Amino acid sequence: MVHSEADIPDAARLDAVFAALSDATRRAVLERLEQGGGLTVSELAQPHGMSLTGFMKHLRVLENAGLVSRTKEGRIVRCELSPQPMQEAAVWMSRYEKFWARQLDALGRFLYHQEETEWRSLPPETKNAPPSPSAGTTKSPPRKSGGRGPTRRR
Repeated sequence: MVHSEADIPDAARLDAVFAALSDATRRAVLERLEQGGGLTVSELAQPHGMSLTGFMKHLRVLENAGLVSRTKEGRIVRCELSPQPMQEAAVWMSRYEKFWARQLDALGRFLYHQEETEWRSLPPETKNAPPSPSAGTTKSPPRKSGGRGPTRRR
C-alpha cells in the first residue's frame, strides 16, 4: 500500500509524540489531563514526588510534542490536553494494525485448511468412531506395597 506525504504525519512531530509517550510520568500526566482539563502545574506535579524543576522538564517534552498546551492566568499556569498529535500517531500505527490483522487472518485460513486436510486423510474408522466417554486419562489401579526393601548401610 503506497501512502502520499499527506497521509504520513511530519516525521519529527511523530518522533516527538512517541518520545513523549515513552515515559510513565508523562503518560500519567496525559491520563490526568484526560479526566479533567485545566489542571495547574502544581496539581499535575504533586502525585509524582519530584521537584517542580524536574517535573517541568517532563511538561516541556509534552508541550514540545504538542500533547499539552499551557495557559497563564496571573501567576497560575494551567495545562490542557491536546489530543491531535496522538490521533496522528494512532493513524500511523493503524496501518500496521491492518498489516498484522491481514497476516493473522492468513494464518487462521492456513491452519483451518491444515485441519481440514488432516481430517480428510484419517482412516475411515477414525472419522466415524464415537467419542471417548471419558474426559481424560484413566488412572492405573494402586499397587499393593510389599515389605520394605533393602537399605544401604554405611
